[in-house]
Amino acid sequence: MRGTPVFCTVNGLRTHARRLGQGPPLVLVPGLGCAAWMYHRVAHELARERTVYLYDPPGHGLSEGRADFPLCIEHLTDHLAAWLAAMDLRGVPVFGHSLGGEVMFDLAARYPGATCALIACAPTGIPENPSVRVQFLRLLLDLPRERWGLLLPGLRAYTRCGARRMYHLARDQEAHMTGPLLGRVEVPTLLLDGLADPVVQSWTIWQIHEAIPHTVIRQIPGATHAMTDSFPRAVARYTLDFLKIVGQ
Repeated sequence: MRGTPVFCTVNGLRTHARRLGQGPPLVLVPGLGCAAWMYHRVAHELARERTVYLYDPPGHGLSEGRADFPLCIEHLTDHLAAWLAAMDLRGVPVFGHSLGGEVMFDLAARYPGATCALIACAPTGIPENPSVRVQFLRLLLDLPRERWGLLLPGLRAYTRCGARRMYHLARDQEAHMTGPLLGRVEVPTLLLDGLADPVVQSWTIWQIHEAIPHTVIRQIPGATHAMTDSFPRAVARYTLDFLKIVGQ
């Protein structure tokens, strides 16, 4: 994977991101258990027009974590907010995939000014948050639909994150999001909906659209949950066009 590794220490944890491309900055926040290296296909498309920061949350990818951190979504949000400030990236657009979408909704609601625009790709959040068992079953349905080249990088990322941390974060999804919190998101938001995604289904995207002001939905026929990998050009094109439209 091309790009430059960038490390900084945030609240005592050595935090990794990979930077590539040129132009205005865009931060990419990965999904549950995922790592920066799983997003290289969409990152290279986005890097044609933006400087992309592929951020590894604490305990994910090449970033340090602790046994007690992170164990809930607010931990992830607090660390992301501190990392953006440490990297002088406060106020830039943020792209979140799956759980990363829920984290950035939380960021925009709880840290006004931390970002100027959101791109939510197959985001979790109200009224989603099924039980951990249902989430696992949906992921099993999705796996055969994904590109096989993503399997080994994904297994490597999940092993690095660990079953215990992933379980706690998935459990926290059941209680985390509320309608009022989504209603506090005040920045322009793009919702990307994969029409072949069994994990985050279209009705969820439309409910989030109703809860957050200033949202736009773009649907991608045939796109699975990991559409950043299976449909990187479509995801990047919708993202870049949206940021131009909103002046970012």
